[in-house]
Amino acid sequence: MTKNLNRTIIAIDYGTRRVGLAKSDPTGTIASALTTLEVKSDKDAASQLAEIVTEHRPDRLIIGYPLLASGDKSEKCHEIDRFITRLEQIFNGPIERVDEQYSSKEAAGVIHAHGKKAGKNKKRIDRLAAVIILQRYLEEQSAE
Repeated sequence: MTKNLNRTIIAIDYGTRRVGLAKSDPTGTIASALTTLEVKSDKDAASQLAEIVTEHRPDRLIIGYPLLASGDKSEKCHEIDRFITRLEQIFNGPIERVDEQYSSKEAAGVIHAHGKKAGKNKKRIDRLAAVIILQRYLEEQSAE
């Protein structure tokens, strides 16, 4: 019997209106943008994410967790904790929280560095923020 070598990871940059998603390659080495979901509620986000999970069959999910500079939970962390409860109903693999401080600002900076304006394309920022979260995670994992 062969061992499952799929180490695909889906990263989530959760927001109340948009959810940015990124995906790793099957070896869990390279992060790339997947999509940005337009959502009406956390229930809607979980429902749309269920379709993505079914299609890509990831090994695990990681979700950006915006801790305060002190390391304490932000208000958004509590909202994300509630969303993770919904995710646990659609995904039975590991769901990890990953500190995502400044990932959206970093994403906007990357877009500006490429001569683009980020202001009107919030979907692009959310997607890129998910890529940044995932790439940081992958680099931390490979360093261990």
